[in-house]
Amino acid sequence: MLLVCGLSKHMVFVMPNIRPLTELRNNTSGIAMLAHSEREPIFITKNGYADLVVMSYQTYEESLARLDLYDKLAKSQADVDAGRLKSLPEVFDKYKAKYGANAREKI
Repeated sequence: MLLVCGLSKHMVFVMPNIRPLTELRNNTSGIAMLAHSEREPIFITKNGYADLVVMSYQTYEESLARLDLYDKLAKSQADVDAGRLKSLPEVFDKYKAKYGANAREKI
């Protein structure tokens, strides 16, 4: 079960789901069902220390997509910071020059 603790009106802390390795070994299908139902990673400990992270394939794919988005946003922010941008009118002017005067209506 995923626990959500409200710290204030604007801040929420999500408690991670932590299970011992013996539970994974003795109840693999239950851990798999939990990973699918909670859609959050499950942290597996060995001798009280973090050892593995188990998650559904869907959660894994979503995590990869999120990381890819963060990478693209960072690159975009670097373009903004370096001044490598064009205004919307500049883009439309270039488009009109290439495709004709009525290009804006075709968009």
